[in-house]
Amino acid sequence: MSLLIVEDEPRLASFLMKGLTAGGYSVKHVTTGMEAIDCASQSDLSLVLLDLGLPDLDGLEVLNRIRKDGHVVPVIILTARTDPQDRARGMSLGADDYIAKPFSFGDLLVRVRACLSE
Repeated sequence: MSLLIVEDEPRLASFLMKGLTAGGYSVKHVTTGMEAIDCASQSDLSLVLLDLGLPDLDGLEVLNRIRKDGHVVPVIILTARTDPQDRARGMSLGADDYIAKPFSFGDLLVRVRACLSE
């Protein structure tokens, strides 16, 4: 299973990559929204972990573009934004889950597995 991590914070990205790789997943990492959109259109991805606070595009815009391009890959938003309006907008744009930072890695792994088994 191939996962894409879209995260511009190097320490968090490294933590996610190590943990998910140890969990048996093939992991790719990008730091910008444009890279994420590119990867979503060119890859056979199983799941995307998407941060909202990216340097070039808001993560919600990235999600919107991925969905408008017809990609149905599961997307879990992983963000520091806890405003219920952000959560509602993310889910209405087609996110499969929304996890607020900080989070437990065990919880993230359970939710990744749940999205992949649907």
